Amino acid sequence: MGSPSARRTAQISRNTNETKIQLSFSLDGGPLDLLPPTAEFENHESDSGSHHGPPEVQTTKTHASQITATQHIWIWTGVGFLDHMLHAWAKHAGWSLRIRCRGDLAIDDHHTTEDTFLALGTAFATALDPRTGIARFGHAYAPLDEALSRAVIDISSRPFFVGDFGFKGPMMGNLNTQMIHHGLGSWAQNAGVTLHVDVLKGENDHHRAESAFKALAVACKMACERVVGKEGEVASTKGVL
Repeated sequence: MGSPSARRTAQISRNTNETKIQLSFSLDGGPLDLLPPTAEFENHESDSGSHHGPPEVQTTKTHASQITATQHIWIWTGVGFLDHMLHAWAKHAGWSLRIRCRGDLAIDDHHTTEDTFLALGTAFATALDPRTGIARFGHAYAPLDEALSRAVIDISSRPFFVGDFGFKGPMMGNLNTQMIHHGLGSWAQNAGVTLHVDVLKGENDHHRAESAFKALAVACKMACERVVGKEGEVASTKGVL
């Protein structure tokens, strides 16, 4: 068993015919090394920095990057609004997160969004293993102007997702609004969590989505907190999660 104070981290590569994803993740924030060079992400100067692919240089500041003393966040999926939501999620959950993705955006945003959430769910589950000494349950409300959302999470190893977002339009930027529900369901499946996210009110779809991800972030942070004096203990009557 690792030290109770050791950072909980994961590195994921997920390659399919539809997407190529590299991801580095820390539940506890802190510095992250640059993603290592691979054939999928090197020598693409013709589309570097475009919507087709991430910038070659990971120190390039993007619309979803934020490097501080306590967090490293650098995200590029090719779907701008998705990047924005992942940035908010990581920031308010206290995570450090590096993601880059090359997806089949010539088709649409579906595979890129789905596979990014699947990879992030796998990273979350890997970093939490073993699921001992944690609070397990988390809940939060988060407003954004007129919008208000609630998120409740159980790190249960029983994947289940219920979401109610009530978006009024079909798109936010280049992200299909259906993909927020589908993406979070995909994340819950691979993360091994029970998750409920509800947008309670709001007129603006951007505000509705962002308040939902911020509520989710705070709920995740609460559920993943280490409980002093409970090191090595499983928060379940079954004795296993």
